[in-house]
Amino acid sequence: MRWLLLAVLCVPFFGLAACSNSPTSPDANGNFKLMLKDSPFSDAKSVLITFTDVSAHRSGEGGFTTIGTGTRTCDLKKLQSSQDLLGAGTIAQGHYTQIRLVVSSAVIYFDNAASGSACAASIAAPAGRSATVEIPSGEIKLNREFDVPASGSTTMVLDFDGDKSIRETGNSRFMMQPVIAVVSVQ
Repeated sequence: MRWLLLAVLCVPFFGLAACSNSPTSPDANGNFKLMLKDSPFSDAKSVLITFTDVSAHRSGEGGFTTIGTGTRTCDLKKLQSSQDLLGAGTIAQGHYTQIRLVVSSAVIYFDNAASGSACAASIAAPAGRSATVEIPSGEIKLNREFDVPASGSTTMVLDFDGDKSIRETGNSRFMMQPVIAVVSVQ
């Protein structure tokens, strides 16, 4: 009888202890930044790529977590000798296995460069000759494992290779098959 009473009293205690490390507790989150740089398409003055979703897949969770919010447009030509922020946010600590980028549009500008930042919520199209770049899948998945520590920070830098990613298919049509490498994870 004493053992049964002890077991009944201990179960709630161990249950509470097990819940203290749940991913929803505030101390179980870390910061994640995704940076982008480029060696862009050489025949262009600007290459504007619009990303509508940046997310990461957490191991064992079966789903993607959005990193940051909103649409982000980057001019790959301005990222030749620098890098800029593609997404940032607080996400659950843990082991991640994949980054997913959803690309909604890509346009090459041949005559003039876009003004302003390399990456922003939106970038005004420059004047002059341009061509829409077809994106067959619209989604890029990068299989790269990384960890986000609780109350810590992880930064991943991606290198978008414009010359290898964008191909002229004839009749002034262009297609993108993104070639992106993970340069570093810190």
